Amino acid sequence: MTARIHHVFCLTLALLALVPPATYATGLDGMFYGLLRSRDLTPFGFVRLDMRPAHAVAIEPGNWAIETEIAYQNTWAVSREVEHYLNGLEASGRRTLGPEEAAAIRALPGENYLLDLEQAVADVTVHYKFARDWSAYATLGVLSFQGGFLDGTIEHFHKSFGFDTFGRPAVARNDMNVIYDLKGAQVTMLGDLETDGGLMDPVLGVRYAGFQLSPKWRMTLEGAAKIPLQGRRPLVSTGRADHGLQASFQYLGYRNAFHASLSAVYYAGTRSPARQDKQVIPTAVLGYEFRLTRRTNINAQGYFSKSVYTHKQTDLHELIAQKYQYSIGVRHRRDNLLFSLAMTENLQNVNNTPDIGFQIGLAYVPFRGEMR
Repeated sequence: MTARIHHVFCLTLALLALVPPATYATGLDGMFYGLLRSRDLTPFGFVRLDMRPAHAVAIEPGNWAIETEIAYQNTWAVSREVEHYLNGLEASGRRTLGPEEAAAIRALPGENYLLDLEQAVADVTVHYKFARDWSAYATLGVLSFQGGFLDGTIEHFHKSFGFDTFGRPAVARNDMNVIYDLKGAQVTMLGDLETDGGLMDPVLGVRYAGFQLSPKWRMTLEGAAKIPLQGRRPLVSTGRADHGLQASFQYLGYRNAFHASLSAVYYAGTRSPARQDKQVIPTAVLGYEFRLTRRTNINAQGYFSKSVYTHKQTDLHELIAQKYQYSIGVRHRRDNLLFSLAMTENLQNVNNTPDIGFQIGLAYVPFRGEMR
């Protein structure tokens, strides 16, 4: 799976580099596409319903649109005591973590954790517009866990710019390691997880775009549900249904657009690998879009969300604190195809979100001149 994801990533970069200059009619040039359609990939939190930011493109009633996305992320997260422990091991070289190291981490004072993994999600979303202001969509995704290939690149980046290594050089690269020694969970998975991944729960949604606040302001509302079809599967599905509502606001100027998506999701919780309670998860995505050329736009956006962990599971601040992530990306349109390439990085509370992630998207949309 890792090699396939890597090949698709390289192929998409090559396709973007080969896209020729625009030859569109003026009526379809200079469109805005909305926020990047990426989702949160936080380990053990992404199995909940996460409302994707709203797009800004309208299609004619009776038409279909299809979007695909491959998201890949690298996570290295350690508690302070584990970081100090690993720093003490660096002098003796890299090692594959085994029962001895796991026991030493569990013996450290207080609550501790180590997450070292990479994961990929490939999904497809089909939209159908069945009335002037109403559309429905369905999303189905496939998840894969692996040791990955980004550890060396990230370590070299940290070294080149003088950043902290956070204990990475003590552990063999491209391994999977998960150790949770919290008051609400004791989980140890070294070298392999309970699953390699699988088919994720489908998401069904409906969207209403009939609000026009002014000639330049748009508002949309949508509701969605994550439907478990195969029961509970650790790290892949909670086996429970989640429901969410989202309101999106878009200001569409001449070359600049501002977007905001505000959502609330009823998360039904899970029992494994670490228990998470039933709760409502609010999320905000704020973004800016700039038309660089007639067919190429640049996006910058921030993602802000409540953590799924509470004091019932842990008292560690970095795990129960708000999640902050930012993304930058570029979109290019050719005929009815829209290419997207974006990068996501964590911010502020770096141990409750992935270190770095990449999203590659390809959408088929029968574009029209009006944006909604």
